[in-house]
Amino acid sequence: MKDQLANEVGWYNSRNSVGHITICEFTATDEIIEIIKKQISQLCNSLSPINVNVNTFGSFPNGAFFIAPDSDSKKDLKHIMKHFNKSLRLHNMKKSDNPHLSIARRLSPENLEKANQFFNAINLDFICDSVVLRQFDENVKQFFVIDTFPFTDNPKPQLIQGTLF
Repeated sequence: MKDQLANEVGWYNSRNSVGHITICEFTATDEIIEIIKKQISQLCNSLSPINVNVNTFGSFPNGAFFIAPDSDSKKDLKHIMKHFNKSLRLHNMKKSDNPHLSIARRLSPENLEKANQFFNAINLDFICDSVVLRQFDENVKQFFVIDTFPFTDNPKPQLIQGTLF
């Protein structure tokens, strides 16, 4: 789709970005990244893979053009996003609470209109079974995956309140 859009409108922001749903963005040192990796691993340990259906196109006023999940998938994805955004405590974290797959960012109004006319139907399913940590490379101005954290479906043990006799 990104290739098709580039043929239609030329180069655009996020042209070379791999499809993803952003949970949050932050800046951190290498030492903090190692701590965050441990936190993400623990968070993913209790999550179960979910089926996601994306079936509509949308846009934001800032020129972003994206694919949106259906209502059930959106609810499930929001649950995961909230789980991370509540648990990761980083002072410079930009949280996302609107799950979507970006196709393009910062399109001009004319190119956004072209994208809306060019793409009109979609219905894709996939299994969301992991979270990736991506790092921005200043040299190529692109994010690259530096680690993957699978959902391992290990529920946390629940404390049961009882009475001792």
